Amino acid sequence: MPCSSSSRFSSSRTSPDILSVDLHLHSNASDGTDPPAVVVRKAVAISLSAIALTDHDTLSGIPEASAAARDLPIELIPGVELSVDHGGVKIHMLAYFIDPEPGPLQDRLEILRAGRDIRNRRIVDRLNDLGYPVTMEDVLRHAAGDAIGRPHIADALVSGGAVADRSEAFRELLGDGGPAYVERDRLTATKAIGLAIESGGVTSIAHPLTIDPGDATLRSLFEDLRDVGLAGIEAYYSEYAPAIRTQLAEVAADLGLVATGGSDCHGSGKPGLEIGTGHGDLVVPDSALEELRVRKP
Repeated sequence: MPCSSSSRFSSSRTSPDILSVDLHLHSNASDGTDPPAVVVRKAVAISLSAIALTDHDTLSGIPEASAAARDLPIELIPGVELSVDHGGVKIHMLAYFIDPEPGPLQDRLEILRAGRDIRNRRIVDRLNDLGYPVTMEDVLRHAAGDAIGRPHIADALVSGGAVADRSEAFRELLGDGGPAYVERDRLTATKAIGLAIESGGVTSIAHPLTIDPGDATLRSLFEDLRDVGLAGIEAYYSEYAPAIRTQLAEVAADLGLVATGGSDCHGSGKPGLEIGTGHGDLVVPDSALEELRVRKP
């Protein structure tokens, strides 16, 4: 992950110094390992004031998380993480304030999950061709929710002794360009932003330095998406050095976007990554949430 891109951005802004929110969390409704209620309780235990549950392509964990948060001193923001395309560039996008009820984006999630199922079966077939005797039944044993994907296939490979952990599975087999990698249908970024707005939500680009903009620049990509309604970019991200977080926050401010942030915690699915603190030094200001809130349609 390119975390040393000082040539791409420059900034003199200081980082926030009050731990407050975590706007990028996963539960076992997708590829995290903790149930939604446990995610909430862990956030309360470290005195976060708000969290966003942003499972991949599903809102199915939101009711449990909301129920857990109801009588606790924490706000639960319903959200979802989407994998989108912008002119051939792959982007992960977080949509916030998306309630688990019928709506333009909510209804599209079911189609996206069906696409996941087709892709999963193709990946399993490819693994079989490569000599790995994994089955869809093996994969499903590792999934608690309805958004099943490559991490669950990785878990099945780990259980079968083919690899040591999820990281090795992605590095050797399942990652982009790997021998078992299979593409899937994605929303365009513009369409995803529009559907989120129609559903009463706002969007932010997740872990933006994982994006390879090709011949363009990240800044021009941010500008393109800002002009069709993007609200923010995830500046305060666990895997980025503090100086890079600061630089990204400056870019967001320059472009009139919200500097959002979160740990991207997946429970034991990403060892050493904790809710709220990431690797121990993550700080996400509550102002990020307030700035997103005022941009709701």
